[in-house]
Amino acid sequence: MSQAAKVLQLFKTLHRTRQQVFKNDARALEAARIKINEEFKCNKSETSPKKIEELIKIGSDVELILRTSVIQGIHTDHNTLKLVPRKDLLIENVPYCDPPTQKQ
Repeated sequence: MSQAAKVLQLFKTLHRTRQQVFKNDARALEAARIKINEEFKCNKSETSPKKIEELIKIGSDVELILRTSVIQGIHTDHNTLKLVPRKDLLIENVPYCDPPTQKQ
C-alpha cells in the first residue's frame, strides 16, 4: 500500500473512531474533527518518507488510545457523573497471572 493510501486510510479511521468515541457529544465531536483536520493540514507538505511513516505511527497510536481509553461521562447532578463505556471497552480487567505452583 502506498504512503498516500496509508495516510488517507488513517485519516478516515481517525474520523470513524472520533464518531464512535464521542457519540452524542457535539462539542467533543467538533473539537476532535478540527484537531484531526488541523494536524493533517499542518503536515500536508511533508515529503520525507521516513517522517511520513513516523507521523502515520503517531496517528495510529492516537487512534488506539482513543478507541481503548476514552470513556464518556454525562453530568447527572451537580457533583455526579454517569460513565457511559462502549462495549469494546468492557473487557475483562484481570492482569496476566501464572497459575500457582507448589514450592519444594
